[in-house]
Amino acid sequence: QVQLVESGGGLVQAGGSLRLSCSASPRTFSNYAIGWFRRAPGKEREFVGAISWSGDSTYYVDPVKGRFTISRDNAKNTVYLQMNSLKPEDTAVYYCGRNYRGPAYYRDSRGYDYWGQGTQVTVSS
Repeated sequence: QVQLVESGGGLVQAGGSLRLSCSASPRTFSNYAIGWFRRAPGKEREFVGAISWSGDSTYYVDPVKGRFTISRDNAKNTVYLQMNSLKPEDTAVYYCGRNYRGPAYYRDSRGYDYWGQGTQVTVSS
């Protein structure tokens, strides 16, 4: 059974930071890029960023560039989403997913075959 588990969400004031983690079993994790998406209240799920399986390449949506950083520790089978300078508009449920279709589908949820359960991030103004 493939499982991705997110953790690290919470309530933070605007300007603050949070670090989300996405953990999985070695079979789930190895050799796959991992993406982060989020779903704000009343909105569709949107791409936040992704990291290649080696960790050498990262991709971000424009609104989070310079504020969010994705990294991975393959020895721990974990991907991290470091979020700094958080804004109220970052409030959402954040999901990690396993990308199985390659870089052309990093931004497209159809390129992901497994997802975590999500973790809530709330940024107060």
